[in-house]
Amino acid sequence: MADEHDGAELCDWCGTVITDGSELYSFARDSSVIHSRNPRFDGHRFLTACGHEHMQQLIEQYHQRLFVEAELWAGKIERAIKQHPGQRIDDATLVELTGLTVDQIHQGIDYQNKQVREFWRGRRRGR
Repeated sequence: MADEHDGAELCDWCGTVITDGSELYSFARDSSVIHSRNPRFDGHRFLTACGHEHMQQLIEQYHQRLFVEAELWAGKIERAIKQHPGQRIDDATLVELTGLTVDQIHQGIDYQNKQVREFWRGRRRGR
């Protein structure tokens, strides 16, 4: 028996359930998006909206968000490490697994380390 919400989508802007097939789709650049398996989709957020106005608001929201290359590179590194659990991975292996340069790898690692330090500083301050 089919669920009444089979094929339903949610508007990424307002959360409205769209069941009549009128949803709109688009992509926006977003350096925080890393696809679980396919690097071709990295840096691209898939958007769903209930109408043109909400799609425009979503697109504007992502245009205002900075695209941070080091954030994207950190995600690519994390994916490579997760795909090879328990293995020691050096720079040369990361170059092969991610398609990044050694400099990009180091910048990605620096970015991730900075994010972790900021997170823990905030936790100590009670944020």
